[in-house]
Amino acid sequence: MTDPRAPMIPCDVAVRQLWEYVANAVTPADHARIDEHLAICRQCCGEVEFLRHLCELLAVQGTDHVPPEAMRRLDQFVEEL
Repeated sequence: MTDPRAPMIPCDVAVRQLWEYVANAVTPADHARIDEHLAICRQCCGEVEFLRHLCELLAVQGTDHVPPEAMRRLDQFVEEL
């Protein structure tokens, strides 16, 4: 459980961990902090949904190669932060 006195993490911190978050590869504390952020941030919530769909697509195709358009979108989102 996150410390209620701790400030919520900003978008740039959340975004850096989204791949690991979607893959359930973050610590329980980081998972809770990202959950808290996603509960109020519509933009990052949209990116998580995009990543989940991308991971499903890659799994179905049997590849770990990220399509150029997906990388462009992720890079653009990070730059905008």
